[in-house]
Amino acid sequence: MGRTLASVPLLELRGIEVGYGRAAPVLRGLTVQVPAGAIVCLVGPNGAGKSTVLKVASGLLRPQSGQIILDGQDVTGQGPQQMLACGLAHVLQGHSVFREMTVAENVLLGGYTIKDKAVVTERAERVRKLFPVVDERWNALAGLLSGGQQKQVEFARSLMVNPKVVLLDEPSMGLDPKSTNTVFEQVVRMRDAGTAVLLVEQNARRALQTADIGCVLDLGRVHISGPASDLLDNPLLGELYLGGRPA
Repeated sequence: MGRTLASVPLLELRGIEVGYGRAAPVLRGLTVQVPAGAIVCLVGPNGAGKSTVLKVASGLLRPQSGQIILDGQDVTGQGPQQMLACGLAHVLQGHSVFREMTVAENVLLGGYTIKDKAVVTERAERVRKLFPVVDERWNALAGLLSGGQQKQVEFARSLMVNPKVVLLDEPSMGLDPKSTNTVFEQVVRMRDAGTAVLLVEQNARRALQTADIGCVLDLGRVHISGPASDLLDNPLLGELYLGGRPA
């Protein structure tokens, strides 16, 4: 994409080993770096460990070994609330809006830990400018919005804590092509507004068209990484991981 990225990662998962219970490890020495001002996309076959990476990063799953470094600080072993306070927001797979509440109420829930009402007001105004549909439907019931619009409400809610990095798990799940395009456009808006993004997405081609950096996961490790455009243009990767060769 031709963008200049920071050389020192804002978020780094370094040598992560983790599994579930007594099962074999899902991540086996995985290392992923997210520079400031970048969208990093994780792609790969089912079972490669993509969503597990986000669970580790957000504190939902504690690594058995390895480190999580955020903005130069070791935050390994912190739980979800501590990770959120450190600057990591996690937008989960599927829809998590409260349908019986308004868009405004859903968004403002993202700032419930902020004591200063002036800060909450300022951030609400910021996300309303960033996501036009959130502003337009501010007083509407969230349950009346389309799937793509609800996802933008989730994005807006996650930005209320002013995170350094947003973790997005399958943001296009269940969306039609038009809504998918809109959602990815909003991911770019988040990045351009100063928030780094670590993205997991089954629609690998569309995600790599959006991302700055792509990482292909296989068997719990990063198999290859580099500029997302290079991965898209690699015919071998296209055949193995991205659903066939490019047209």
